[in-house]
Order: sequence, then C-alpha cells, then structure tokens
Amino acid sequence: MENTAVETRPHRVVIVGGGFGGLYAAKALGKTKRVEITLIDKRNFHLFQPLLYQVATGKLSPGDISSPLRAILSRYRRVKVLMDTAIDIDPRQQQVKLNHTTLPYDTLIVATGVSHHYFGNDQWAEAAPGLKTLEDALEMRKRIFGAFEAAEKESDPERRRAWLTFVVVGGGPTGVELAGALAELAFHTLKDEFHDIDTTETRILLLEGLDRVLPPYPADLSAKAADSLAELGVTVRTQSLVTDIADDVVTVRQGDQTEQVRAKTILWAAGVKASAMGKVLAARAGAQLDRSGRVMVNPDLSLPEQPNIFVVGDLAHFAHQDNGADSSEKKPLPGVAPVAMQQGAYIARLVQRRLQGKTVPPFHYDDVGSLAVIGHHAAVVTMGQLKVWGFPAWLIWIFVHIYYLIEFDNKLLVMIQWLWNYFTRKGGARLITWEESRLDEPVAVEQELQPVPERTAGELKTPIIADS
Repeated sequence: MENTAVETRPHRVVIVGGGFGGLYAAKALGKTKRVEITLIDKRNFHLFQPLLYQVATGKLSPGDISSPLRAILSRYRRVKVLMDTAIDIDPRQQQVKLNHTTLPYDTLIVATGVSHHYFGNDQWAEAAPGLKTLEDALEMRKRIFGAFEAAEKESDPERRRAWLTFVVVGGGPTGVELAGALAELAFHTLKDEFHDIDTTETRILLLEGLDRVLPPYPADLSAKAADSLAELGVTVRTQSLVTDIADDVVTVRQGDQTEQVRAKTILWAAGVKASAMGKVLAARAGAQLDRSGRVMVNPDLSLPEQPNIFVVGDLAHFAHQDNGADSSEKKPLPGVAPVAMQQGAYIARLVQRRLQGKTVPPFHYDDVGSLAVIGHHAAVVTMGQLKVWGFPAWLIWIFVHIYYLIEFDNKLLVMIQWLWNYFTRKGGARLITWEESRLDEPVAVEQELQPVPERTAGELKTPIIADS
C-alpha cells in the first residue's frame, strides 16, 4: 500500500498594514482553521482616521480614536501581531522582508494606505502639514492652539492678523470638517478665554480648486455644506489654486487673479499619494500604478501577475464596478473606511473558499453612503437616493462613527466627550506639546548665564540648609 504524505502546515497569511482593510481581514480570518495570520504594522495601534480632525482641534484625545492592535486581536489565537515595517517583497520565494526579519507567506495582503500629496511641491510639507496620522493630528493641534497663544502676546496688528488667519487647502471631506471645527473653536470654544485678543476676529479660509466643495457629493449637498460653512464664519473660495507657500504667505490664483494671503497656520487637505509599498509591488510583482501611485487590481483585488498577492483599502485602484456609468468611464472606488472594511472581509472570505477548493465572485462594494460633518450640529449625508443635511444628518453621522469605532471603551469615551462638547462647546484635549529643545527663550537665557564664583567657608554669613 502506497503511503502518501499529508501536508499539515497551516496556510500562512501575511497582512501588511493595521488600518481598516488589514484589521478587518485579520479579524475575519482569525477563527479560520488551517490558517496562520501575521499582521505587520509600524505602529502598535489601529487608528480611526475619520476622526483625526477632532484630535487636531482638541475635541478628542489621541487615545479616544486609537486602540492597541494586540488588544483588539487578543481573542484571535491564530493572529500574530508584529510591530515592524515591510520594506520589500520577493514573490518568487514568497517572502516579505521587514526591518528586522523575513516572513514567508502563502497569501499576502497589502493594506498600507496613502499619505499626503503636494503635487510636486514637497517643500510645502513643513509649512502646511497634512492629516493622515496621529502624529499629524498632534502637530496640527500644536500649531492651531499655538497660533492663538502667539496672537495673545503680539502687539503688532498685522502680525496678530497673520496669527489669527488659518488657511485650509482642499475642500474635500477632510478640509470641510477641519474648517468647520476651526470655526467652532475660534468663534465659540475659545471666545472668552483670552484677554488681549478677540478670537471671533479669526479668519478661516477654505480653498478648493474645483467649482464646489465636497466634489464627490451631489451638487445640492455641496451647496448646503458651503452655506453651513459660511454660517459658521468660514470663507469658502472655489476654483482657487495654491501656486506657492513660503514665508507664511499663501499665493492663490483664482482665474486671472492672483492674491497673497499672509497666514501663520496653513493646513493641507488637498490630495493623497500611495504609500511606498505601491512602488515595491510595481518593481517586484509587476503591478501597474495609477497617477497617484495606487495599485491597479483585478476584480478579486489580486495583482494581475500574482494571484496570491492582494491589495486593499486606499492603496488599491479598483475600477471594475458598474455604478451606472459607461464601462469606459468607471471611476475607482473612493478611499474611505467602508471600502477598506468590505475589501478586508472579502479577501478573508476568498482565502477561506480557496482552502476549500471553491471560488468567490468578484468583489462588489455595497455603497453605504458618504458623510461629512460641518460644525456643531450640521452635516451632509448621502445614502443611495437618500440625501440628508442639517441636524438630522449630524445625528446619523454621530451614530455611524460610534458604530464603527473598534473597541467598546472607545465608543463610550467618545460618546461622553461628544455629549459634553455639544452642551458646553468646550473641548478637553487642548494641549500644546513640543520638545524642550524647541523652546527658544530658556536656551537664550542659559547662554547668558555666567558661573557664580565659589565662596570660602569664611565668606558665608549664614549656614546653607538643604531643603529635604
């Protein structure tokens, strides 16, 4: 009787990125038999990116919108978490190279997302930070609240106006939400907290290159959003392109007119580009990239030449879905959290079915709608044919975001914070933090200090007693 060897090794799934796509794939695969999952992320926490702007404007603390990956996945015994950075892949050997080790894989899922895109003007990054990471949000928070503190000490009217001028570049959901939160902050939260400045004199300028804010939304909802922003005190300028940012001056071109706006605080929300893993996949796995560096994927989210490598979330350019448009005009799915969540769950189902020798139909995104909040209790929501704005849309926005927060304690904390903010308009996380070396005044004082000459015992008039 012939003996046949039975392979008992589990199917090895490596997931690069702990965002929505990677996390949902790991959770859906976590209880699958014959599967061993390794989730890699350069940070040890999952971040709820849609609420980053609330950290930047002091409404929420960083811990309110982030959860440790190990805690989230602790009950999934087949999931291993590694805090490391993927720097290369070898499709022939089926290996992922990390900073500190190399991992073999049978299925590779890449979900490393996107970063800021300055359209060839990367020198603007220092003057105009974007909002994609927790570090970005804390940097914005420091600049926003630091601007009000600097204005309080400034006696020159022109310089004070510059400190109280905020420019938000980009009128998409992030820019609209950020501008609305800044208006709430300046005209309500901080209104009575300063003695030498009137924060209601703050100027908030929202710049959008297209003809309306929230371009992906229906035109009537974009108009409602613009009206709500105007009511809050935000100046909205459409068809306005930023041509230069230098020395606290933003140069804006609107048609044939060019204007220079002096502003100490410039915030970027105008564009994104794919993470570096897109170029790695292009070089190593033959992937095709779009103009933003996103990876062109098959209908099942795999790479054309590598059926066991999948790309999900913001990094994926998925343009196979018929949304009622001509097939030649299909647009890629937007880079929003629900897309990444559904793609992560889909890949998990695909892997499970493959292990059973079965197939699954191509990925199809079930559009759950788009939401953007504008200020204290206004928002715009589109769900299929349903369009909602104002206070009802704000309620929908709240419940949707609470529902998708990962951990229960985060949901409870955020609900309490939002209730408190709604009734008091007082954000509780308005801290300004920076490294000690960046404080100029103490350094200057130390340089002027001269050593005190030592005195002999006979010169001491009174004894020195150490205070314990």
